[in-house]
Amino acid sequence: MCGRSCFMSEKVRCSWAGNSSIYVDYHDNEWGRPVHDDVKLFEMLVLEGMQAGLTWITVLKKREAFREAFDGFDPKLVALYDAAKVQELMTNQKIIRNRLKINAAVNNAKRFLDIVEKYGSFDTFIWQYVNYKPVTGNWTKNEDILPTTPVSDKISNDLKKLCFKFVGSTIIYAFMQATGMVNDHLTKCFTYKELTSPTQLAKTQNQTV
Repeated sequence: MCGRSCFMSEKVRCSWAGNSSIYVDYHDNEWGRPVHDDVKLFEMLVLEGMQAGLTWITVLKKREAFREAFDGFDPKLVALYDAAKVQELMTNQKIIRNRLKINAAVNNAKRFLDIVEKYGSFDTFIWQYVNYKPVTGNWTKNEDILPTTPVSDKISNDLKKLCFKFVGSTIIYAFMQATGMVNDHLTKCFTYKELTSPTQLAKTQNQTV
C-alpha cells in the first residue's frame, strides 16, 4: 500500500522542497501561485521580513503561531499595536522574538494601509510592477535563479521611500516568488507545468483584470 511518502515521490518537484511535509505542502499549494488578497499579501510581507538571517522552514514552523499572535495578519489591527503589545509579542516564545522585526511589522502595517488608501488595495499597487501578470522563469536548476532582479530592486527602493522596513531587494524577491508575481518553479516541476497551462494562465488573467 502506498503511503504519503510514496505519493510525495510520484511528482517531480523543485529540489528545495525535499521530503519535509511542511515544505512539500508549501511548495505544492502556495509558492509561486498568484496571491491577490491583501491580508495574505501582508502576511507574506511580514513573514519574509521575519525570515531575514534565518531559514524559511523556521518561519513556516512558526506560521500558525504568528497568525495567532498577529491577529491573522490583519493590517488594520497590526497598525494599532502599541509598545505594550510589542512587549507582549517579545515574550511569546512561539514566534521569532526580534524587536526590530516586530516593530517593522507594525510600521509596515501603517504604510501598507497608506497604500491601500491611495490605490484601493495593496494588490493593485504591487502587481503593477509586473504588469498584473506573473513573470515566468525558464529555470532548469536552482543555482541559476538569482536572489534579486531589477524589478525587486525597484520595488525595494520604492517601498523604502514610503518608509517600509525590512524590504531589501532579496526579501522582496522572495516575496514575489512566494506570492506568484514570479513563477520560479523549475521547468521539470509539476507545479511549473500547472501554472503555465492555458487554463491557469486564463484564470490568472481574470484575477488581475
